[in-house]
Amino acid sequence: MAGLQEYKCPCCGGAVTFDSGLQKMKCPFCDTEFEMQALEAYNNSLQTGESDDYNWSVTAGTEWNEGETSGMVSFSCKSCGGEIVADSNTAATACPYCGNPVVMNNQVSGMLKPDCVIPFKLDKAAAKDKLKKHFEGKKLLPRTFKDSNHIEEIKGIYVPFWLYDADVSANILYKGTKEHSWEDSDYKYTETKYFQMRRSGNIAFDKVPVDGSSKMDDTLMESLEPFDFKDAVPFQTAYLSGYMADKYDVDAQTSEARANERIKRSTENAFLKTVDEYDKVEVENSVIRLKEGKAKYALYPVWLLNTTWNGGKYTFAMNGQTGKFVGDLPMDKGLYWKSVFATFGLFSVIAFLAQLIYFFVGSEGGTANYLQMIGIALGVGLLIGFIRGAVLKSALVSVRKKDTATDYERAGSFKVTDKADLYLYHKIDKVQKPKKE
Repeated sequence: MAGLQEYKCPCCGGAVTFDSGLQKMKCPFCDTEFEMQALEAYNNSLQTGESDDYNWSVTAGTEWNEGETSGMVSFSCKSCGGEIVADSNTAATACPYCGNPVVMNNQVSGMLKPDCVIPFKLDKAAAKDKLKKHFEGKKLLPRTFKDSNHIEEIKGIYVPFWLYDADVSANILYKGTKEHSWEDSDYKYTETKYFQMRRSGNIAFDKVPVDGSSKMDDTLMESLEPFDFKDAVPFQTAYLSGYMADKYDVDAQTSEARANERIKRSTENAFLKTVDEYDKVEVENSVIRLKEGKAKYALYPVWLLNTTWNGGKYTFAMNGQTGKFVGDLPMDKGLYWKSVFATFGLFSVIAFLAQLIYFFVGSEGGTANYLQMIGIALGVGLLIGFIRGAVLKSALVSVRKKDTATDYERAGSFKVTDKADLYLYHKIDKVQKPKKE
């Protein structure tokens, strides 16, 4: 029997033993009962010994040919350490990251030649117009913020990205529950059945981007996605004319970790869609293996503006291909509280009047409790006031991390090769009904 004690309870993790009276496996810690076959299958599924395997063959970028960099110059910022590349006609300029003056280094060195580039489709006028529209409708935006913005300083910059392609095979375990409720004269019952679901199969991703610049905020760049790779062309220095290019300082190998995270999450989500008959589902364990993992080095077009206000730094960016514009905005606390209390006052009055109408029109008699009505009205008004304040605050935030690579899933690549759903155990909870007086 010592071998049976190695089974772990799916409910609490305790060691499960055989109960001779029940003729079932039973956990002595949480008293959950299991059929032997189900428990054995569950434990076997968790003891595969497999682990994620991210096998990338990175050969992104190429060496520059002789003379290719002759029309390019390099600028470095002594303040933040940023380094940018431009064509030789570009005059000394301000750093696109911190706004401080940059110093020309002349020679371009220490970087690979990009495999491809998406040229700018939208010009500076479009970027300025998008910035102005970004301010519109933001009721909590300080009125002085727009006036103090240096909109003319918006700059076009090519941002370095590592683009990852991979075929993925997956073996994923999910935990799921189904609930059923009923009641009798004394109790309300809820039965919860617990399951383990296995899904195996394949999926593929193309051109999953990871920002290759430490000076460029990764979340800001992910907020600008997706870029459409169909517009990419082989890199030529002529595309730098009138623009700057950030020099990558995070290599392809280091950037793999972020690509792995996004691919893994997207793979789990893709197979999750095949587990649809349960009330609640979550990932219990997943094993992801990459095949044909490859990377490219690309430059993507971004319009960028860094500005300061009241001691805080604010960065705005526009996708130079699609026009998508992002950038978090400051909040005027005075306008926030004004909005909360104005909404509170309006809806408190509405809630109080609604109660009065119900009492005098729909009530079957009795004495109105005005203090209670006022209390309810104030509570409703305050709740709605804070909800509206939260909605207006959320409108100021547009920079959000992108944890998936769904936009880059290869069409037609998703395939389920194996699926199995295993019933584990059930629990019944009951709650006593209030007794009628």
